[in-house]
Amino acid sequence: MPRQWPAFWSRTGGLAALLWPLESLFKRAVDRRRRRLERDPPAIAAPVLVVGNLVVGGSGKTPLVMWLTAAAAARGWRPGVVLRGYGGCVKGVERVGVDADPERVGDEAVLIARRTGVPVVVGRDRAAAAQRLVGDGNVDLVISDDGLQHYRLVRDAEVVVVDVRRGQGNGHCLPAGPLREPLSRLSEVDCVIGKGGAAGLHGDRFDLIADSLVPLGGTTDAPPVAGDRVHAVAGIGEPERFFETLRECGFRVIPHAFGDHHRYRADDLPASAGDPLVVTEKDAVKLTGLAPANSWQLPVSARPDVSSAERLEGLLEIARQRFEQRRRAP
Repeated sequence: MPRQWPAFWSRTGGLAALLWPLESLFKRAVDRRRRRLERDPPAIAAPVLVVGNLVVGGSGKTPLVMWLTAAAAARGWRPGVVLRGYGGCVKGVERVGVDADPERVGDEAVLIARRTGVPVVVGRDRAAAAQRLVGDGNVDLVISDDGLQHYRLVRDAEVVVVDVRRGQGNGHCLPAGPLREPLSRLSEVDCVIGKGGAAGLHGDRFDLIADSLVPLGGTTDAPPVAGDRVHAVAGIGEPERFFETLRECGFRVIPHAFGDHHRYRADDLPASAGDPLVVTEKDAVKLTGLAPANSWQLPVSARPDVSSAERLEGLLEIARQRFEQRRRAP
């Protein structure tokens, strides 16, 4: 099981069964909260597309958000992204620049700003963040990285990402399982797409494709090649996923795993003894000035198959149509 999941979340008996009464209380609380927040959500003057998941922990949403941002821009939209800013400390809402401090706004926000070049706003209140994003101008589509359960944010289309390898655990909600909402929620969304395999009614899927290594800092060393030994550092939801990607690239990996959104110190990094250091792109935004010479980052990109890409692109127009209906509603 992934590091952040208790082992019993993979089973339906044992301790999970003892927690079923608490699960029922959790589900009722979730339902009451949803009905309360959906009653009168703040108006957003642009279509809103939410990309989220049901389970706790990561599922590969951010690479798909960046793919959707590029796909929307290629079709004439002016997209922007809102997200919580996990790992940061912003109290209200804040615009994120490419040189923003990841300890303030979160690592994923800085990554998205740098990779996409589109406006990015972080905030615990995703509705307020979306209003700021649109209010600043030059944005006619809001894409929310996470926020499926943030019902204060009105939405015109929803995408749920499923990590096919991890699955949905034992299918139970917290605390008996890893779900933040019941699996029945999947029937309400517009698209269920699997990372690393088919998911949902239409078998939609995308894969994460490793790009070329990029120098971290001002290294003048040649990049490592297949067969080389590398120290691999990952502070993401499932570090083993990153280590496996490097092994598939042919590297001999010495793994160093940290918790998601880890705040690095210099002594967290291994003494290289001449071996290159390779980190995730998300970690790289926090390691400027800390990483030693001969350090590299490995960007990854989402690649949906043809039919899934067409369905996702079609959701942009569906979101536009629903937004127009929402705007005309009394």
